[in-house]
Amino acid sequence: MLHAGLTGGIASGKSTVARMFQEEGACLIDLDEVAHFVEEPDRPGWKAIVEYFGSDILNDDGTINREKLGLIVFRDKEKLAGLNRMVHPVVFEEWKRRIAQIHKINPRAIVISDIPLLFEVGMKHLLDAVILVYISPEDQIQRLMRRNGCSREEASVRLASQMPIDDKIPHADYVIDNGGSIEKTRAAVHEIWEELKGKRGQAAF
Repeated sequence: MLHAGLTGGIASGKSTVARMFQEEGACLIDLDEVAHFVEEPDRPGWKAIVEYFGSDILNDDGTINREKLGLIVFRDKEKLAGLNRMVHPVVFEEWKRRIAQIHKINPRAIVISDIPLLFEVGMKHLLDAVILVYISPEDQIQRLMRRNGCSREEASVRLASQMPIDDKIPHADYVIDNGGSIEKTRAAVHEIWEELKGKRGQAAF
């Protein structure tokens, strides 16, 4: 089984690219979705977050209010680091469990894991290849403002919480420029997919 990591920056279009790989035949694991799963009420991630941040960050139904939590952690690096220390281990365990499930069903699968903080948390060594979805920092800010309806200042704060996207380029095996047309992005995805299929026999998994 070959296992590639897909990463980028906030509002870079990773989800769109991930779906394109899925359409090509990849098995997709979305680490954001995994994080949401382990942070459901009474699951381990939820318990750790509520213990650290208090019940004020909960909605009336007991779910985590991500907007409230985001306003706290994106303006306080210490609290962001604390959140990551709590959540990353349980996300990692669930991620490994899902990989094992895929391997059991199809040992020759190509798995694409959408990992927003792939470089920040040091996961590159666990993967056979890393694919970076790239747009310029200014495009990130503009897209984030449109998507979230936030101010330029708020968008800039969120960008500052991550490793600059330009610094990620040297660490990636493949770079997809997502600043152009959807057709150009799809063509780049297809080209990389064909290369991954060729490398499958050399995979570490």
